[in-house]
Amino acid sequence: LGESLETTKIHSVAGKLGQEGGLISKRPFRDPHHTISTVAMTGGGSFPQPGEISLAHNGVLFLDELPEFNRNVLEVLRQPLEDRKITISRVKCNVEFPASFTLAASMNPCPCGHYPDMNRCRCTPAQVGQYLGKLSQPLLDRLDLCAEVSPVDFEGLSSGRKGERTQTIRERVICAQDIQRERYKIEGIQFNGELSGAQIEKYCKMEKDARQLLKMAFQNMPFSARAYHRILKVARTIADMEATESIHRHHIAEALSYRAFDKKYWN
Repeated sequence: LGESLETTKIHSVAGKLGQEGGLISKRPFRDPHHTISTVAMTGGGSFPQPGEISLAHNGVLFLDELPEFNRNVLEVLRQPLEDRKITISRVKCNVEFPASFTLAASMNPCPCGHYPDMNRCRCTPAQVGQYLGKLSQPLLDRLDLCAEVSPVDFEGLSSGRKGERTQTIRERVICAQDIQRERYKIEGIQFNGELSGAQIEKYCKMEKDARQLLKMAFQNMPFSARAYHRILKVARTIADMEATESIHRHHIAEALSYRAFDKKYWN
């Protein structure tokens, strides 16, 4: 109820409730077009109003074709992703809006979409570099999961084979959420993504072989300190999905696999 009231207040201030009004009961899902301006993303105006970042509070901000967005628009996401709030400064006032959202994004590896398949890719190395260069390393460091989706061939599309039911996955996620709520009930947070540095050291206990694997990864890959904390939080979540108290080697290995993808294209 608290989150619902908070979300409704933000949309009311922005004039987004519509004629029916009432309490917002569904989590927001915002998917702005890649031509959006910095002010529309962050919020602002003579009388500051919430932008897309705050309208996605308690929900999802989805950015399709991520490199097509203006780089300045992408860079303003960095601080809200860390602090879960955004401050709008104007001559007459400073306004702080909440911005605790899940950022989801998709992109092609190059303008034509076929890189690194050089038999099909029509882009020059300079075009690929310019395209990927829209995303800075500090922004990439703030993404917990980065996954590559391979093209599906005709046989895969037409086979009719079904995967795991969404309902089954949902039940597993709810169980992991319940574990986290119980664990952090004295900390004033709910989920692993909200852990501070000190809390990570307290709750993300690794087995000896898991720590050794993480050490090897940092010795061989250019991970930042921020990436270290995010890897541990993801590994903690993977362990929770298995209802395991400590973090094991295979939990670290899976969490690392979600970070290694960006090194493939941005090195």
